[in-house]
Amino acid sequence: MLKTNIKKLPKSEVEIEGELGAEAFELYFDKALNKIGAEVEVDGFRKGKVPQNILLSKVPEIRILEEMAEMALSEHYPKIIAGENGGEKIDAISRPEIAITKLARNNPLGFKIKTAVMPEIELAEYKKIAKKIIEGVDEKEKNLEVTEKEVEDTIMDIRKSRAPKKHVTEEAKEKHSCEDESCKHENEAKSSEAGSPETEKEAPLPELNDDFVKALGPFENVADFKSKLKDNIKLEKENQLKEKTRLKIVEKIIDDSKIEMPEILVEVELDKILYRMESDISQMGLKFEDYLKHIKKTVEDLRKEFRNDAEKKAKLGLVLNEISKTENIKADPEQVEKEVAMILEHYKEADPERARLHAENILTNEAVFQFLEKQQ
Repeated sequence: MLKTNIKKLPKSEVEIEGELGAEAFELYFDKALNKIGAEVEVDGFRKGKVPQNILLSKVPEIRILEEMAEMALSEHYPKIIAGENGGEKIDAISRPEIAITKLARNNPLGFKIKTAVMPEIELAEYKKIAKKIIEGVDEKEKNLEVTEKEVEDTIMDIRKSRAPKKHVTEEAKEKHSCEDESCKHENEAKSSEAGSPETEKEAPLPELNDDFVKALGPFENVADFKSKLKDNIKLEKENQLKEKTRLKIVEKIIDDSKIEMPEILVEVELDKILYRMESDISQMGLKFEDYLKHIKKTVEDLRKEFRNDAEKKAKLGLVLNEISKTENIKADPEQVEKEVAMILEHYKEADPERARLHAENILTNEAVFQFLEKQQ
């Protein structure tokens, strides 16, 4: 009844060439005609009540055949990729591209389907890589002690930020620059709106006293503020070292693993990057189109510019997912429930199922990183 032949293509794509037997294909004739009849208007008949012989005289045969083909493949494609009827199971990750190769009454339906599949990944020796990188962290990096100078410098920055200002200077904007692509472009857009830099007179700094620190947060006095600030700086150092080490580990695993990256996954990551950028620009009250004119780039230019970043993110997701499967690492169900509850509380319109998938993905990835960090 249904014959298929699966051929592997480059970049983790497959081509399914097949035929649905003539008898099986003919079973869709009445269904297709009835569906078309529900939409066709013929004088003298109510919509959906046109007799078949009248429909056949009004509707071109090719339209009926195309509807039959669509119905047949909509029903059989899920069975094909599920490996029913003894076929090879296909882990499809993209919308199929379908081409009809044979289409006629009382004949088999011929077709070709191309789709991207989850790539085969030959993982590097991730445990050894993690162990080597963790052991390679030098003593200087491990030294997370906070000096009095670091505390005083941070306090000075806080006092300066709370000092009254009459103008925004270019220097102030530069201090808020960052490496993330969306933040970087946000600053560029702000600069374009700000115009020429303006000068300002030195304003007196607020005095560091108990009243000042109490206005900053739940601090009892200056001594309590300094103590907690020192703890926060140390925590930030710990997080920076952890993120730096994690980045080294996953980059080395990605470099040493063999992954044939599907184009669709790179495109998905590019879409995410551009969506975040457009959202950031819109929140500033600017039009994305005007921003593009200012930086003299098109959307396609940006897609080329961020392609490497998108590919790295796609590979990172694949590698973490493969390690989680290999090591049977799963997110803690209780933590997932808490995370989902928080998401739905902050985003009332969020889809609960998508929120759950997001929470499971984030927490599973965190569990994988914690697993790698234990390889000492």
